[in-house]
Amino acid sequence: MLRSILSDDLPRSRWLTVVLLLILIGLAVAPFAFPGAKSLNVAAKICVFIVLAASFDLLLGYTGIVSFAHTMFFGIGAYGVAIALTRMGTNGWGGGWEAVAVGVVCALALAILLAVLIGLFSLRVRTIFFAMITLAVASAFAVLASQLSDITGGEDGLNYRLPTALRPAFRLLEGVNGRVLDYYLVYAVSLAVVLALLRIVNSPFGSVLMAIRENPFRAEAIGYRTVVYRTLASCIAAAAAALAGALLALWSSSVTPDTSLSFDIMVDILLMVVIGGMGTMYGAAIGAVLLVLAQNYLQNLVGDRWLLWLGVAFILCVYFFPTGIVGRLRRK
Repeated sequence: MLRSILSDDLPRSRWLTVVLLLILIGLAVAPFAFPGAKSLNVAAKICVFIVLAASFDLLLGYTGIVSFAHTMFFGIGAYGVAIALTRMGTNGWGGGWEAVAVGVVCALALAILLAVLIGLFSLRVRTIFFAMITLAVASAFAVLASQLSDITGGEDGLNYRLPTALRPAFRLLEGVNGRVLDYYLVYAVSLAVVLALLRIVNSPFGSVLMAIRENPFRAEAIGYRTVVYRTLASCIAAAAAALAGALLALWSSSVTPDTSLSFDIMVDILLMVVIGGMGTMYGAAIGAVLLVLAQNYLQNLVGDRWLLWLGVAFILCVYFFPTGIVGRLRRK
């Protein structure tokens, strides 16, 4: 049963199994084990960034694609839900769920379309040029979101009302309000997306992606259309990133360029994948937990120089764990 759920990709390490179980169970009981608005907000962000980092690992770790446009797809998902809730309101059928559905579908369609266009026009070039192209596209999209104030709210972003069942005033049971329901929605969808990505990378399709990563010329020579496979991988990663953005919008009830399209987010997910271990999927979960916790609690421990200590910790991690934490634990 466990092998089928994990797509036959078992942790293969006792300590890694313990760490993953602690993350899974800790996030599952977070609303009750760690009471408080900040703790619940941190747990929800961990769920969102696990999905975002895992989708980026599909590109970088499994396919060898260096893309700086991943935050663009993340922002598309967040703004898709935010714009739909703002325009359609939350007083219609289903208490606003129809607006969420429309926003998610439109965001997924736009993200996949842009991923196809970027893939077809850019994936034939060398890695560094493709990275620069994606950086330019992401920067242009961020500027566009800031300028179209009538649609996106400009620099101030959008504030909106969530569906009725996700509002703090809603009560399902004693001690279970809409905020808790919102968290478990984010948790369940995040877990489902990560398991789906795990299934993809352990399928024959994922094997081809890894072959392309190791030697694209050989993969092309034996009959695999590398551009097609890379484009499909980009579309899957873009869709997962858009879903992560939609989850962020459903949790935060506000979307701004800084929280969904900033280049700082791109740096964060790159650090998560490298620290956790590229090409493992489990590394995305560990990296996301470590970095989000550091960003929210390290500042309280070491003061204003927390970024300096975070940088030192990253350098030490890369030096002592060149294959990431997951690679190190599996080697043990």
